Amino acid sequence: MSTPATWLASLVALVIAGAAVGAETLSSWNDGPAKQGIVTFVNAVTQKGGKDFVPESERIAVFDNDGTLWSEQPIYTQFAFMLDQLRAAAPKHPEWKSNAAFNALLAQDKKALAEIGQKPVLELLVTANSGMTVGEYDQSIRNWLRSARHPQLKRPYTELVYAPMQELLAYLRASGFKTFIVSGGSVEFMRPWAEQAYGIPPEQIIGSQQDVSFAMRDGKPVLTRAPQIVFVDDGPGKPVGIYRQIGRRPIAAFGNSDGDLQMLQVTAAGEGRRLMLLVHHDDTEREFAYDRQSHIGKLDKAWDQAQADNWIVVSMKSDWNRIFAFQK
Repeated sequence: MSTPATWLASLVALVIAGAAVGAETLSSWNDGPAKQGIVTFVNAVTQKGGKDFVPESERIAVFDNDGTLWSEQPIYTQFAFMLDQLRAAAPKHPEWKSNAAFNALLAQDKKALAEIGQKPVLELLVTANSGMTVGEYDQSIRNWLRSARHPQLKRPYTELVYAPMQELLAYLRASGFKTFIVSGGSVEFMRPWAEQAYGIPPEQIIGSQQDVSFAMRDGKPVLTRAPQIVFVDDGPGKPVGIYRQIGRRPIAAFGNSDGDLQMLQVTAAGEGRRLMLLVHHDDTEREFAYDRQSHIGKLDKAWDQAQADNWIVVSMKSDWNRIFAFQK
């Protein structure tokens, strides 16, 4: 039988070993309160016999996508894709000339887009690509991502995923977590590339959804995209999407804007130890700096609550020694 002293020594050794693994895995994170907060949380909820232990089946972590896992400025990547789709479809839709969302997109007017909101913009998109089969739409996204480049960073969009967050996802999964994307973007847009970029398979992606119908075409069954949005997974829609698809309250939630606030609030309201984290864009040299006044990824109310409730706020400038994998 082990003595209390032996048991305590073993426990301390396990904690130190867990911290070392976290430090080695999170190599793009600078040492500091943010990194330590993550490692401390993971150690606490994975330590069998500990007061904060959480069984693997309940280790659910949810991540916003735009601005949390990859770059979202100067416009959301899906909006850039939409622009190309809309330009191609515009000759067939002369009525779009008087459509406020269409004109704001063409002008890339961030203020107007923020005032219009996401739903009218998504409705334009569904009109542009309705009638396509789900396979045709999937292929159109893959084709676009192969050739499209970010207007300022001059890189393929799929290279603009955040290396520290890729490491965090891998670290959590190695610690028995199941990781989900919960995004205001459409689930169809994320599925073709998210598994390769983040290690998150299609069935673990929650997003806004366009209606789909079944039909027989030339004797073969097909799913065709219909011109209706059936669910917007943003703001208060995020907890709804989590409930519908996962059926468990997350114990960890990661976002970067007010659109993620309700998701973090619902996570924080659960029993036991919780981790809520916001990514703060404050690095003008390696990416972009924006928060309370931004028309894309506005961080205002969520920041206030993070300060009040001691959520982790990550400074991209101070907490990350690199942002993208191509930055050495």
